[in-house]
Amino acid sequence: MAADVRLMKTAAELALADAFAAVKSTLPGDAAVAAQRTAAFETFASVGLPHRRVESWRYTDLRALLREAPPLASAAGPEALARSLAACPMLAGMEARRIYVVNGAFVSDISDLANLEPGVSISSLATALGAADPLVAHLGQTVASSDAALALNTAFMGDGVVIALAEGATLSRPLHLVFVTTEATATAAYTRSLLVMGKGASAQVIESHEGPAGAAYQVNTALEVVVGEGASLERVKITAEGNDALHISTLLARVADGAKLANANFTLGGAIIRNQLLVQLAGEGIDASLSGVSLLAGKQHSDTLLAVEHIAPNCQSREQFRTVVDDTARDIFQGRISVRQSAQKTDARMMSRALLLSDTAESDNKPELEIFADDVQCGHGCTTGSLDQQLKFYMMSRGIPEKEAEALLIQAFVGEVIDAIGHEGVRAALTDATRNWLIERK
Repeated sequence: MAADVRLMKTAAELALADAFAAVKSTLPGDAAVAAQRTAAFETFASVGLPHRRVESWRYTDLRALLREAPPLASAAGPEALARSLAACPMLAGMEARRIYVVNGAFVSDISDLANLEPGVSISSLATALGAADPLVAHLGQTVASSDAALALNTAFMGDGVVIALAEGATLSRPLHLVFVTTEATATAAYTRSLLVMGKGASAQVIESHEGPAGAAYQVNTALEVVVGEGASLERVKITAEGNDALHISTLLARVADGAKLANANFTLGGAIIRNQLLVQLAGEGIDASLSGVSLLAGKQHSDTLLAVEHIAPNCQSREQFRTVVDDTARDIFQGRISVRQSAQKTDARMMSRALLLSDTAESDNKPELEIFADDVQCGHGCTTGSLDQQLKFYMMSRGIPEKEAEALLIQAFVGEVIDAIGHEGVRAALTDATRNWLIERK
């Protein structure tokens, strides 16, 4: 007789179940949203925290890594809000419209909401859910996913940013979504944001995440993006969490005919970082660029999951990721390009490169192609290695000190990705952040 084998619930899973039971009636939204939350938590409860037997999580065993589930973050006080205004100093000099989400809550009092461009609206997710805003119908509908971490976000989502651009609307300056954790104790925040772009709309969006050092806080954040026909979106995500933080981020993007999507991730801080990029190219003639730079040191663990699905013909996608790994840090890249039979004339290229600066650094790469069409040009690859010693010797022979020579080589390695970012101010800021990381490197 076959035995019914089930995993025992961990302390964190039991605590999450208790937390959801305690707060579900207080979370914003009508009966339909409440049902969506309950269904999402049941999905999570049925599989539990992701572990190494789940293929997409095989390198990041969250069941083992997440020992406890801290309480939800509380609202920030006046002093904490004042400190939040100084968040993301690398972009302090850049002109942008800044929207603040502090301890998981949208803060209108310190956000720049005045004089919005014609056809642009910005509000909090909690307000949109409470008012049954038609935009919230997009939640959970952009890209289908059974991911347990995303299900947990759906169950607990309390607040975030809802952005809508009407047909032809354009943001005159970048929109900077500033996510800040201020509490020095272990807390958890589940933010969900939504960006809906109408036909021909255009936007540059920067998303930054940071928090205090020494606090074992947890962030589970998700952004759903609907890019309308002929629209153009450039998004840059900067992760600079505290050195003990757990950060899980999911991008769900659906792109329509003739649209352009450029997404770049820049990872600096956090103990455990997981970036999930789930993108559907649903229309014809789409141009998509997905890239990332990670600078890892100490015991950092960074995992990037990329899934790009080509549905319609005549689309192009480029995926390029660069990682620098020092000390005992570990980098993981799992990338998959799927081409449906209907997506003829697809042109897709994916490359992941890792640079190891120590003998104890580690990089795991798993690129995949899944092709059902016969008239395509697709390629993928990965490389892992150390600094080119011949180039380093050549530079040193010309009088350049060893550390400076290494820094120049590393900057050139990641510079190809950073230089492709459209906004000059963001490019300069990320170049400076790379230089500062190299200066701090022992």
